[in-house]
Order: sequence, then C-alpha cells, then structure tokens
Amino acid sequence: MTFLDAPSPTADARRMYDNDVARDGYVMNLSHLWAHHPSFHSGLIRLLDEAATEAGLSFRDRGVLIVACASTLGDAYCSLAWGKRLASVAGDDTAQAVVRGDDSGLDDRERVLAGWARKITKNPNGTTKNDTQELRDAGYDDAQIFALTVFVSLRAAFAMVNDALGALPDDALLDSAVSPAVTFGRFCA
Repeated sequence: MTFLDAPSPTADARRMYDNDVARDGYVMNLSHLWAHHPSFHSGLIRLLDEAATEAGLSFRDRGVLIVACASTLGDAYCSLAWGKRLASVAGDDTAQAVVRGDDSGLDDRERVLAGWARKITKNPNGTTKNDTQELRDAGYDDAQIFALTVFVSLRAAFAMVNDALGALPDDALLDSAVSPAVTFGRFCA
C-alpha cells in the first residue's frame, strides 16, 4: 500500500485509523503513511481548514481547487478521492471534466479558481498580476487570495508526500464515476 513499513502502533495512529473507519468505513492507505507522524497530519489538516475558512471556500470550491491541483500534479489518489466528492455536489460529468482539465461545466467564479489552482501547481513562477486580478474580479479580496493560494499549495504538498512514498489509491475509490478520467499517477501503474 505504501513504500514504508507499518508505523509503530500509537494512540495517535489508532485515532487516525478509527476516524477513517468512522468516516469512510475503512483505513485509508494514506493514513498508513501519516501515522508515522500523526501530529504532522492533524496540523496540516487544521491549517488547510483554516485557509479554506479564511478564503471563504465552500465544499464545492474545495473540490474544484483540489481536483484541479491534483490532476495537474498527476496525483491519482487525491483526484479520485476529491473527484468523487466533487461529483457528489457537481455531478459526475462535471467532476470528470475537471479531472481532465475541462472547466466548461463550472460557473465563471469556479473556472477562475480552477485556473488559479492549475497555474500555481504547474508553474508558480509563471503567475502574473493579471492572474490575481482575475481572482479579484471573481470577488476575492487579497487576504482571501492569499488564503486560497496557501490552501492549494498545502494540498499539493500533501499529494506530493503521498505520491513520493507510494500511497496507492484506496480500492473504494477505484469504482467511482471519476475513475475513467484518471489516466495518470499510481492508479495507472
């Protein structure tokens, strides 16, 4: 399931596993990685939640940003997990399209979010003042732009840890409506 051996059984690791089972019905493969340092995971999740709140992101906004980021990065795990969540609020076709880089099913504001996520994931040095102006024109102030940029950047870091250490997408994600759109990453290996 990952490149690392099983972590030491600690109370914090057990809490991670129990939370997965309560939420999803199984222990996620990525939890076996993060259980080596559960405080890293909980700290990262707290910071992600804080950034999302400060940016004023809805659940659907989070899905758009994460799927755009993950698919640009070539991360199958988060594309599948969050593609499934995005499908639950945007529909299967829209979620599949976002995985493929097609934002035509999104509204104007969501297209700006997806575009920003892709730009900063692919080439953060290639962004311009015009890109941030597009976010302002979509209704985001500078503090929100900073927060949503932190959100996407932390999601990219999360995905990179999972990918670098070989976390395979959970079997429960493989039969989702978005899985046909995921043609990259460890899902295809």
